[in-house]
Amino acid sequence: MPPIIEKAKCVKCGVCADICPLDVFETDAEGYPTVKYPFECWHCNSCVIDCTKEAIRLRVPLPSSLLFIDKTEIGKQ
Repeated sequence: MPPIIEKAKCVKCGVCADICPLDVFETDAEGYPTVKYPFECWHCNSCVIDCTKEAIRLRVPLPSSLLFIDKTEIGKQ
């Protein structure tokens, strides 16, 4: 399940592509990030956390959901 990029919110900053440890993103002709390797995504959530416009969502598979950290829960301790 690859990351979902909402083009209406995206400002084409490229942070998601820079931060991704597996290099699953590429830029299309319009400058928007696209997922070039959808099955390589580890659902680490780094692209979601670092996106300043909240333009990226993840659909986390059930086995990975045990290790998933929701962005809204960071810093609530």
